[in-house]
Amino acid sequence: MIQIQIYPVTPLQTNCCYLREEETNASAVSDPGARSRALEQQIEKDGGKLDYVLLTHGHYDHICYAKQLADKFGAKIVTGKHNNRFLSDGYLNGTKRHGLEFKPFSADILLEDGEKFMLGNTGITYYYTPGHTSGCGVFIFDDIMIAGDLIFRGSYGRTDLPSGDDYEIMQSLKRMKELDGDYQIIPGHGPLTTLSYEREYNPLMRRL
Repeated sequence: MIQIQIYPVTPLQTNCCYLREEETNASAVSDPGARSRALEQQIEKDGGKLDYVLLTHGHYDHICYAKQLADKFGAKIVTGKHNNRFLSDGYLNGTKRHGLEFKPFSADILLEDGEKFMLGNTGITYYYTPGHTSGCGVFIFDDIMIAGDLIFRGSYGRTDLPSGDDYEIMQSLKRMKELDGDYQIIPGHGPLTTLSYEREYNPLMRRL
């Protein structure tokens, strides 16, 4: 069973998640858009080793500390294959637009839609969910969905930034709506929600 701690980072309060499986001490961090000293202290407390850095998509507020964190704790960077170009393109990831210093990098593991990998004894499945960007994806394990900027509580990701697409985000939301069962959703920003709540109250998802 994976334990989750959330460390909001960046002025946009990105939900950076620390995942740790207690039985094996395997661990990962999702979407480290900026440094969190509290997160790093917790990793050190748990042994100073990180297995993966997971990236839902390539906007600056989700990736800007990914390479530094991975290098510091010996982690591999994991994302979907369609997202890798965002990690080296300042126009796509928004660093150029916002005048941010950014050193391009590449992921170590590029996932296909539906591909599963292991964090300790726990399988994590990656789903490709374009729309907010052409590289977006979500990570699902146990009853948890790390959704990036696809779904927010009662809302969904904007599509007016480079590579965003209205039709694609509708199809991605429809796909998540049609998943079996329920999931606790950790969005890229803001309060947690559930898939059952979004099926009923999310204005776009209700119409799909």
